[in-house]
Amino acid sequence: MSDRKNKYMNPYLAGFIIGLMLIAAYYFSGEGLGGSGAFKKVVIASVDAVAHDYAKDAAYFAPAVNRGESPLNSFLIFEILGVIAGAILSAAYFGRLSFKLGKGPNITNKTRLVAAVFGGILWGIGSQLGRGCTSGLVMSGMAVNSLSGYVGLIAIFGGGYLFAWFLRKLWL
Repeated sequence: MSDRKNKYMNPYLAGFIIGLMLIAAYYFSGEGLGGSGAFKKVVIASVDAVAHDYAKDAAYFAPAVNRGESPLNSFLIFEILGVIAGAILSAAYFGRLSFKLGKGPNITNKTRLVAAVFGGILWGIGSQLGRGCTSGLVMSGMAVNSLSGYVGLIAIFGGGYLFAWFLRKLWL
């Protein structure tokens, strides 16, 4: 087991496998890959379970609730469950399965957790305003050769580098 700790998957092979998975997703489901859709479906199913009368009349929830089938009956739910299971299995296989808080030396644990929660909230709001998450935009958009996929890739990485420059002192 110890010799596996220093081995990592070849990033080119990983990209190739992700590309094959994207092709399979389009072929079998007619949709691309992404993460935010699964979380949206869990929220819709939760609201429906707690307040069905509200969910069936609310403009945001009604289209999914009134179809007659559970919003959880979606490949996106299984995609995210597979991502979670795959991450746990990979970490266990390579001897990295542990709970730790990743942060720079100039940030407290409390600040890191508050920033993570705030960032998660912003991601949730942004993914709904943008009608999907960044991974879905780039991977699925570029897979169908959409200009928005390429523009999104440039904007995401450009924005990330710019934002990181302002916050770098928290991590270095």
